Amino acid sequence: MTYQETVQWMFSQLPMYQRQGQVAFKKDLTNTLKLAEHLNYPERHFKTIHVAGTNGKGSTSHMLASILQEAGYKVGLYTSPHLKDFRERIRINGAEISETFVTDFIASNEAFLAEQKLSFFEMTVGMAFDYFKKEQVDIAVIEVGLGGRLDSTNIITPEISVITNIGLDHTQFLGTTLVEIASEKGGIIKTKVPVVIGETQAETELVFKVLAEKHQSKIVFADQIVSETYPSDLKGTYQIKNIKTVIQTVEELNHLGYTITAPQLKTGLLNVMKNTGLKGRWQVLQEQPKVVCDTGHNKEGLTEVMNQLKLETFSDLHMVFGVVNDKDISSILPLLPKNATYYFCKPDVPRGMSAAELQEQFIANGFVGNVYSSVNEAYKSALKNAKAQDFIYIGGSTFVVAEII
Repeated sequence: MTYQETVQWMFSQLPMYQRQGQVAFKKDLTNTLKLAEHLNYPERHFKTIHVAGTNGKGSTSHMLASILQEAGYKVGLYTSPHLKDFRERIRINGAEISETFVTDFIASNEAFLAEQKLSFFEMTVGMAFDYFKKEQVDIAVIEVGLGGRLDSTNIITPEISVITNIGLDHTQFLGTTLVEIASEKGGIIKTKVPVVIGETQAETELVFKVLAEKHQSKIVFADQIVSETYPSDLKGTYQIKNIKTVIQTVEELNHLGYTITAPQLKTGLLNVMKNTGLKGRWQVLQEQPKVVCDTGHNKEGLTEVMNQLKLETFSDLHMVFGVVNDKDISSILPLLPKNATYYFCKPDVPRGMSAAELQEQFIANGFVGNVYSSVNEAYKSALKNAKAQDFIYIGGSTFVVAEII
């Protein structure tokens, strides 16, 4: 198969949570452990940092990778989902995995993958670990896909576990309270492996302390320790929380014998996009009118993004907005500005909520906007209607941003 045929096989043959939702979620590590055994346990051949959390885990992972690169390490980076090309998920020193490796990996293991009915995410994790082993990375930053305890990435024993924060997202899988969700995400805490918690939250602090004590793991809360932060090329005031998490994680790495200097940390933070290829975090696409896209999509993420939007100066606001069909619209409506024109659209994935359904819920709550046949049509219309001094925001879903970038 060609690369495109291979990726299409991965998408269509096996369920992919990001595209299809609950049907693709597997609350079990059995398949991942079978694949690890089949591949001769590649995850045991390189060091890792494991990053979980409701919001900020992608930015935090990319920041850590950038800093480690500046410190001279050969750094693997595994993240999800991708925006444009599957290969964005698996990188070494910012370079995406080769098309050849993807096709060869699937071709070599296709019979096993099909026989075991492995999910899209399970096979992708196996591919990443196999790639990092064969390329002999010094360390890999591994972002949790969903949750933590039963996530396919949770077969590693990392140098450090990082949990950015806890919010009410993916409640159909992880629990309906912050305590339940923290327990799931806290499942990445391993015996005698230090853990960095990004944000102290009254509801979840004790959950993490109990888990850390049970595992005899040192636990630190970054926001209680780090007072000074440094600038980053990832814009948005909400990144300050992630930067504090990263600074404390680097401190813990140095305690473990890594050598990361303050200048390397600062340079790494300033060059995240260049070093790792991260996109879609308060990304400015153009000026006059100013166009910004952001992948924030849950209550906590959108709260931070909307707070950032309030700092902008503009005449009229245009919101190109779409969501997936399991989104609790009622939880995000209070966060969104009503003094804006909305351009409702459906992201081009099976999970996408119809633009008409989205509009109906918004209109019922006093918002104004029209339905468009696609994300691109919505964006084109916003550009046509906006004056030079206006502001266009694109978001609501990672998939909406993916279609614009």
